[in-house]
Amino acid sequence: MAKKDVTPRSKKNGWLKKFGIGLLGGLIGGILVIGGFYYFAGGTGNPFQSEEATSTSGVTDDNDDVQVSDVKVDVDSDTTSAVNKVQDSVVSIVNLQNSSPEENGGFFDTEQPEGDNDDEEQPAGEGSGVIYKTDDDNAYIVTNNHVVAGQSGLEVLLADGSRESAELVGTDAYTDLAVLQISSDNVDTAATFGDSDELQVGEPAIAIGSPLGSDYANSVTQGIISSLNRLVESEDESGDDVSTNAIQTDAAINPGNSGGPLINASGQVVGINSSKIASSGQAGVSVEGMGFAIPSNDVTDVINELEQNGEITRPALGISMLDLNAISTEQREQILQVPDSVENGVVVQDPGNDTPASEAGLEQYDVITKVDDEEIENSTELRAALYKKSVGDNLKLTFYRKGNPESVNVELSEDQSIIEGNNSNQ
Repeated sequence: MAKKDVTPRSKKNGWLKKFGIGLLGGLIGGILVIGGFYYFAGGTGNPFQSEEATSTSGVTDDNDDVQVSDVKVDVDSDTTSAVNKVQDSVVSIVNLQNSSPEENGGFFDTEQPEGDNDDEEQPAGEGSGVIYKTDDDNAYIVTNNHVVAGQSGLEVLLADGSRESAELVGTDAYTDLAVLQISSDNVDTAATFGDSDELQVGEPAIAIGSPLGSDYANSVTQGIISSLNRLVESEDESGDDVSTNAIQTDAAINPGNSGGPLINASGQVVGINSSKIASSGQAGVSVEGMGFAIPSNDVTDVINELEQNGEITRPALGISMLDLNAISTEQREQILQVPDSVENGVVVQDPGNDTPASEAGLEQYDVITKVDDEEIENSTELRAALYKKSVGDNLKLTFYRKGNPESVNVELSEDQSIIEGNNSNQ
């Protein structure tokens, strides 16, 4: 006789209910585990997310190919706005010099036939410049003097890639500036000068030019104004030391940037970059983050005169001189007789004949220690103070003569030595 199920109905239903709930919980837990695995393992997306939502990521398609995002990024900034204002006025300058093919081993280092040795203009160096003015027929470019030194011809590469022959308007070796002139036919933009006296340390500075040549034309580097009114010593074409008032910046300035503009956040030219000044540090010392530019207020004074006269007329004392620190202790005591407390100054080697210095009463072996009551240490600082003056101005000199302090006022005349190409006299 078969046994009947005597389990109460309530107990059977309870067991089934508990089993069903447990099963449902297990299924939900499994789904959550799978979803978490996809999420943390970098799966294609949340398994609960719809196909439509997944496809809007823009990262992959059904074949898992990488896609470019169509999200547009706004890259406009003060820097891009400033660069756009001046970039088309920045040019590359090619210095052409006469070079015989025979001297260069011929084209591609092959010998040339006899009688075919006429000098030809070959690129000898490249630099940068900036167009700052146009008129009906001509456009004017400022660059560094050392960019155009020794040239027999000049070529300018404009921002649009066109090339123009350039004429040299004038140069100034002391400030390392030069002005060129080209046809304005292909020129649409001229840069604007800003007031370099209004610059502040820490404000943005942007350099534009052709580092290493025109292959890298219109390169842009950015930094800040690191310092103002730096007196940086370098050499002019005659080998004489000059002291240049310069803006210091950490914007990269490399060979080829010479003559290009340093601009502010408004796109105004506040300086003309000079790698020559930047490389005037101690021999063998590699310097990074220290570039220098000639302040725009100094630049405009020089280029205006170069446009008018082709050269800069500077005043002179008419003396030949030596730095006091180059004189031996014995000579100081026996010849110059300056007090021991006097360590720096300029010794008058020769006051010249009928010069402003001799007419004012300066004599051989006088030791100049002050100009307009400002102390000077050497001939470079004397020259810098002198060149702040104009022909016809008076200059007060304080000096020692046989141990006694004296002073005179000198009326300055034109510096004939610069016109004659000899800077040994000042």
